[in-house]
Amino acid sequence: MKLIIAIVQDRDANKLMKALIKENFKMTKLASSGGFLKSGNTTLMIGVNEEYVDKVITIIGNTCKTREETVVSYSTTEATGIYMPYLSDSKVEVGGATIFTVDVEKYLKV
Repeated sequence: MKLIIAIVQDRDANKLMKALIKENFKMTKLASSGGFLKSGNTTLMIGVNEEYVDKVITIIGNTCKTREETVVSYSTTEATGIYMPYLSDSKVEVGGATIFTVDVEKYLKV
């Protein structure tokens, strides 16, 4: 048995969970937050037999696409010391999924 841990953006989470449920995969949903943009993430823990790992990863890849977002940066004006937001020219790639697959030594349901 394998445990797939998938970290996805909140905006992709519901669509992913529906796609997994449609294929009869069960999961546990955990709320989490990202590091780089401090945006909301969802962590899904999905326990599957080894032969289904690739199928689950394919569903995740088909559901959680990457996209570009403009970064909002903050600067301090010298005269007032006030933080002012401004749109920078830099764009970052967000979305997709971070996936970990680990061996499960023992599985119990009590």
